[in-house]
Amino acid sequence: MSARRKVAILGSTGSIGTQALDVIARHPDRFEVVGLAAGRNVALLREQAATFSPKVITDAGDGAEGLRRVACDAGAEIVLAATDGFVAFDAIFAAVERGVDIAVANKELVVAAGELLVAAAKRSGSQLLPVDSEHSAIFQCLVGEDRERVAEIILTASGGPFLRSSAEDVANATLEQALAHPTWRMGTKNTVDSATLMNKGLEVIEAGRLFGFPGDRICVVVHPQSIAHGFAVFTDGSIKAQLCAPDMRVPIGYALAFPNRLALASSEGVPNGAGSPDILRVLGMKPGAADLRYDFERPDMERFPCLRLAYEALAMGGTAPAVLSAANEVAVGAFVEGRLRFGQIPALIEKVLRGAPPAELTLDEVRGADRAARLRAADLLNEVPCS
Repeated sequence: MSARRKVAILGSTGSIGTQALDVIARHPDRFEVVGLAAGRNVALLREQAATFSPKVITDAGDGAEGLRRVACDAGAEIVLAATDGFVAFDAIFAAVERGVDIAVANKELVVAAGELLVAAAKRSGSQLLPVDSEHSAIFQCLVGEDRERVAEIILTASGGPFLRSSAEDVANATLEQALAHPTWRMGTKNTVDSATLMNKGLEVIEAGRLFGFPGDRICVVVHPQSIAHGFAVFTDGSIKAQLCAPDMRVPIGYALAFPNRLALASSEGVPNGAGSPDILRVLGMKPGAADLRYDFERPDMERFPCLRLAYEALAMGGTAPAVLSAANEVAVGAFVEGRLRFGQIPALIEKVLRGAPPAELTLDEVRGADRAARLRAADLLNEVPCS
C-alpha cells in the first residue's frame, strides 16, 4: 500500500475546508492531515485537530505567518487553498515556490493573481488542481488531450433565481429574492454573485488563467439542472463533458487524489460503481420523474451585464480582474446592506473598472489595485441614490 498523501488545509473551518475533511475522513488510508489553518472559529478548529492530529495548527490570531507555517512547514504534499480574499496569498505562493501542489478553491487568488500563480507553478513544477466544480470539469475533460486541438471550453451556469425574470424585475430585485437560489446553497456573497452572473464571469477569468485560453475561446451556457459542469470542444467536432451530482465533495476528492479517483458514498447520490441504481440520481432524474432533461441556453448579457464586464476585464488583463473583483465585493456588500439596488451593482462595477489605470502585474500591484478599487467604489457609493 502506498504512503498516505500529506494534506494541509488553509481555511479548514469554512464550507470547502469542512467538506474536504469529510472526504479525507472517509479515506483514512489515502490521506494524512498535517496542517490546519482556520479563521476565528477556534472551537471547530479544536475539534478538527482532535480528530486529525495535524502537526501544525493556526488560527486568525497567528496572521499571515501562521498560514505560511501550515502551507510550508507541515510537510504537506498538497495544500488546499480554501480561504477567502488575499489573506493566504503569500502562504500559497511560498508553497508553490517549494513545488508543493495546490488544490485551488480561492477565487480571488486565480482572478487577481492567476497569471503570476501559473507562472510560479511552471517554474517550480507545482501542480494547480482546481476545486471549483466547473474548473474541475474542464480540467478532467482536458487530461491527456493536446491543448492545440481544443477549439473552446464551455462553463455551465445554473442561471440563478432570475433566469426567467424580466429586466425590470431583475433591476429591482430584493435581497430575499437574490438569495433564493434554485440549486446551490452558498454564502450570501456567492449567492448574490450567482444572481448577477458575476460568479460565472469570475469563473471565465479563472478558466482563462488556469487553462491558458483567451476569452473568445471560453463560452458560458445556462444549464438549470446543474448536472453537466463543463465541456471541451475539439477541433474535429468532438465534445467531452463532465457530469456529476451537484456535490462539492466530488471535485474536492478529485483534486486531493489526482490522478486517481475516490469512491464516495452512494447515500449522497454518488454511485459506488457501474450499474448502481443511484446513477439515475447522478444524471439528474428525480424520484417519480418520467425522463431526464438537460437544457442549455445562452446567457442574456443585457439583463446580466456583470458577465460582460468580466469578459472585458479578462481581455484588459493586468490588474483589471483584481479591480473587477474588488469593486464587485463592495457593490454586493452595499446591496446586502440596502445601500444599493440590485440593478445598480453592475453600473458601480463598470465605473470602477473604467477608471482604473493600467498597472504592471506584480503581487504588490495586485494588492494596490484591489485597495484602490475598493476606495473608488466606496466613494462612488456616496454619489449613487438607492432609489
